[in-house]
Amino acid sequence: MSHGQVISAELREWITTQLAAGHSVPSLRASMQAAGWHDAAADAALAEVERQAMGATESTKAMPGPDLSNSPLYIDAGDRRVHVLQTMRNPRVVVFGDLLSDEECEALISAARQRLARSLTVETQTGGEALNVDRTSDGMFFERGENPLVARIEKRIATLLRWPLEFGEGLQILRYAPGAQYRPHYDYFDPAEPGTPIILRRGGQRVGTLVMYLHEPEQGGGTTFPDVGLEVAPKRGTAVFFSYERPDPATRTLHGGAPVLAGEKWVATKWLREREFK
Repeated sequence: MSHGQVISAELREWITTQLAAGHSVPSLRASMQAAGWHDAAADAALAEVERQAMGATESTKAMPGPDLSNSPLYIDAGDRRVHVLQTMRNPRVVVFGDLLSDEECEALISAARQRLARSLTVETQTGGEALNVDRTSDGMFFERGENPLVARIEKRIATLLRWPLEFGEGLQILRYAPGAQYRPHYDYFDPAEPGTPIILRRGGQRVGTLVMYLHEPEQGGGTTFPDVGLEVAPKRGTAVFFSYERPDPATRTLHGGAPVLAGEKWVATKWLREREFK
């Protein structure tokens, strides 16, 4: 129950029937909102019924992520032992400690510094890239495996998250000066936008994000998840991973980079796709 609205058997049956007929979750949400359902109640009903409707299909769908079956404190990532600092199930969030060494953080910053430019965002209207007022960082991309340092880190990530190295986009380095931020957004590509089919040709949907902190600001700059009231502090060498099994707000993966209040923040971001990214 949410806002006094009961998720009845009849509602579950209606949602199940509509999903089976091929209607999308966003279209069902819009219909429920038009009928007077509050956002929270509609999302709860859709999430519940979709999990039941998908059943075994969802439970067997391959997704990136660490092996947390035995609640480990540490995970062997091949060439480094990584700490598990925090986990959350919904949304699926894992905070890692000691993923990168201080030397690796400095080396990434040094290699990226001369190639920084105003950060762009993927433009789902056209399939290209564009400046976005919501994103006020400077950044650059390394090609996958561009140098030994990048290749080593990418291999470590692939081992840690049990996802093929080839399914990852190139490593992005971002610098946030005082006042810079990235307002809350989703990393998946909106299926309803006209440019999305063009974007998906390169490797399918994004299904996971890993944000690694290279340099700590003096104040501010946390990674926020507004839907669940979570903020991850940008401590050097640590990282936050989150996954999203479908491109829908019900995954609760709305996130942002809070404004840097003092100092600089540097991060490295790795986005993971459904298949090989070309």
